Amino acid sequence: MKKFGLVLAGGIAAIILLSTLGPMVGLLISLAIVYFIYKQFLKAESTGGKIALGIIGVIFLMASISNAPAIIGLVAAYILYLVYKNWNSSKLAVIKEESDPFVNFEKQWNEIKNY
Repeated sequence: MKKFGLVLAGGIAAIILLSTLGPMVGLLISLAIVYFIYKQFLKAESTGGKIALGIIGVIFLMASISNAPAIIGLVAAYILYLVYKNWNSSKLAVIKEESDPFVNFEKQWNEIKNY
């Protein structure tokens, strides 16, 4: 049942991630442009240049805010990572428990002690 829940959560997260791929790319590009405009704003010496860069920076900042659904895509990517991590950890725990002779010995020893 745990695997079914992981598959269901992973499937939903994958669909959400794929549907928000466009806004994620738009957010990345607009934030990169805002970063470079900010760097140029700090280097600019003239007041006119600073005003122009400030206006352009605000425009691209609003463009990046309009790509806010990309945050949902980032959350979906994180959920996919957690599903992948839990899927592998549950398999490894079962394999480790079956193949470790000391764990089996401890179980059998505890059973003998309880009788």
